[in-house]
Amino acid sequence: MKGIVGLLASIVLAMLSWGVYGPVLRQGQLDMHGSSLRPFICVGLAYFLIAVLAPAILLRVSGEVGRWSSQGIFWSLAAGAAGALGALGIILALAFRGSPVYVMPLVFGCAPVVNTFLTMYWSRSYKQINAFFAAGLILVVVGAVTVMLSRPHPPSAAETKKIEVTENAEGVSVDVTEEDGTPPVHYHAASLAELESEHPEAFKFYREHKQHARLTAREFFFVILFTAMTAICWGVYGPTLHRGQMAMAGSRLRPFMCVGLAYFLIAVIVPILLLARWQEPGDFTPSGSIWSFLGGAAGAAGALGIIMAFTFGGRPIFVMPLVFGGAPVINTFVSVLQAGNYDQLHLMFFAGLLVVIAGAVTVLVFAPKAAPHVPHAPAHEPVAEPAPAK
Repeated sequence: MKGIVGLLASIVLAMLSWGVYGPVLRQGQLDMHGSSLRPFICVGLAYFLIAVLAPAILLRVSGEVGRWSSQGIFWSLAAGAAGALGALGIILALAFRGSPVYVMPLVFGCAPVVNTFLTMYWSRSYKQINAFFAAGLILVVVGAVTVMLSRPHPPSAAETKKIEVTENAEGVSVDVTEEDGTPPVHYHAASLAELESEHPEAFKFYREHKQHARLTAREFFFVILFTAMTAICWGVYGPTLHRGQMAMAGSRLRPFMCVGLAYFLIAVIVPILLLARWQEPGDFTPSGSIWSFLGGAAGAAGALGIIMAFTFGGRPIFVMPLVFGGAPVINTFVSVLQAGNYDQLHLMFFAGLLVVIAGAVTVLVFAPKAAPHVPHAPAHEPVAEPAPAK
């Protein structure tokens, strides 16, 4: 009973943490004037403090069961790299004007499928898959996508105003016309950086106009590419981390440290090198740094929840679909609380929520068991022939 309670509590921790990750990180990005790399750096720093320094101190002071192993380090670093690259894929998909309305449902819908097939391949549990488990997995995916697609969306300026943008050698011009027919307001700047610094409201209109404009073939290709990259990376995260933990004899802190180190390398070192060569719009601000750091802390807490779920006997084949199904629901409720648009919740949203819950219960009840390990029978020793009678 204690193991079941610990397992469910760990899964809920991961759901809640990864559910608030997106809205909190989004707030940090907005406070940094739309920067993508700077919030990513703060996320990496949070992982370093929470998933590297803190576990290192705990290991030094109190120790822990388990041991370091080269195989465990390899798989745990690979899991951390997959998580960080998945987060980077989301940022890049949005940078190429992909919309969260379809990017996130695609990620949360495809990642559990990748997770399930990889887990079945590694655990050799194909024959234990039953129709009820498959139906539950489909319900979780469909419910999560329904919740995200039917969540309320506050109207943007691009939907309530007429915005015209002109970009040429002379600079950037933004003309905004209100619905009441008043004369349009004209903004002009020599560059986007100047428009952002001198006319932040016009820069916001510019970004929303670009976001709602039709994607070019090049943009569409990269949105699909980076969305698929995130779905694959986050799909392999759970099984890979579980393999690293098992190779470290069930240790929790050691694989957690490896995840933090991978995040530090990919989310801190690499973005700093990119910023040195690419003058990205935006800047570090106190509020943006705090919100982004809190987003990273939530991500690290979710990673710890996954490791704890494995420690209490959970397996990636049902832990990860439950987390990926519950996180977008939490994300939606947090977004609704932020926007205060409760009146826009409708029947499809609650129907999707019920489908997620039903699918989650089905997945838990009918989760397949790994194929039992059958030891090789010892070779029979040759039987000596009886000595001939004298």
